[in-house]
Amino acid sequence: MKNLGLLATLKAKKGREMEVLNFIKEAVNLARKEEKTITWYSFRIDESTFGIFDTFENDSGRDAHLNGKIASALMSKASELLTEQPIIKKIEILSAV
Repeated sequence: MKNLGLLATLKAKKGREMEVLNFIKEAVNLARKEEKTITWYSFRIDESTFGIFDTFENDSGRDAHLNGKIASALMSKASELLTEQPIIKKIEILSAV
């Protein structure tokens, strides 16, 4: 059961919005290769604010994702593409369908 998640928000620098959009859209291909990532979503909140939501069965899956290729690539590009460091929150899922 997916009972743990991550919610990340990303604020793109002016003029870098499409790069952030493309980065998170393409990151789904890496997420598909992560055995312990159950679901992975990328989304847009407004013109320059984006987000990622993903789910996991346990802490080891969530930790593996936080130490994986997507997080590494995102953090290496953060100062170039984002106005601030990504805000990443660990969440507990209370209900789902």
